[in-house]
Amino acid sequence: MPELPEVETIARELRERLVGRTMTGAEVHWPRTIATPSPAEFERQVVGQTVQAVGRRGKFLLLQFSEGPTLLVHLRMSGQLLLEPRPVPLGKHVRVVFTLDDGTTLRFQDQRKFGRMWLVDDPQVVLSGLGPEPLADDFTPQVLARLIGRRSGMLKPLLLNQSFLAGLGNIYADEVLFRARLHPCRRANSLNEAEASRLYHAIRQVLGEAITGQGTTFDGMYQRVNGASGSFQDSLLIYGRAGEVCRECGTRIERIALGGRGTHFCPRCQPVP
Repeated sequence: MPELPEVETIARELRERLVGRTMTGAEVHWPRTIATPSPAEFERQVVGQTVQAVGRRGKFLLLQFSEGPTLLVHLRMSGQLLLEPRPVPLGKHVRVVFTLDDGTTLRFQDQRKFGRMWLVDDPQVVLSGLGPEPLADDFTPQVLARLIGRRSGMLKPLLLNQSFLAGLGNIYADEVLFRARLHPCRRANSLNEAEASRLYHAIRQVLGEAITGQGTTFDGMYQRVNGASGSFQDSLLIYGRAGEVCRECGTRIERIALGGRGTHFCPRCQPVP
């Protein structure tokens, strides 16, 4: 699933290409992609809208239109937004197509059909349950320490909880915990001040580096808007490396199931609590 760095990369690339462009057409090929309004109303309302801004909140993309509504997109497991010239034939997994006034098309491609779009007047109707943004200026070590001090659950599932912290997913949660030298089963409220600070800085470092690398591509599920892959997969230290040796200490990396998610850790660098 695309996580914060992938969605941020897409937002930046779309911002460069879409701001000031007007939607001249919209076609919904898979009705369930549209969460609200109805597909027919969605197509009607989008046509004639000019993109004023492109942003991100957690794993959501936000396209702010000139006449007021905001288009929210969640890519879920396999969603991709691709900018293509109009003559390029549609692939079999294209679910929604937007035509722009410069002759290009913005295509939402989604092999597993889990991705969703909302066209709403108030984005908070969809986003109100999200936790803090981990890269925001007002997200400080003190804020994180206060948040984790209230939680008794294990760290890995907590980092995946979007109401606790917006944007982290399975890949980056594993990388963050490895950088912070914290076991994924560690109880959140057991962290001392130094450990909470390590966790904070690991979150910021990993996400920042992944954005610089333009995201992580596995099995082609994430692509940038031009169809290119990200590069951060080449920098992963722990995720997807079960059975390989840890680059820090030489111990074999282990993989366990935690909360239904595959979880990677080094038993020496991240000792069992």
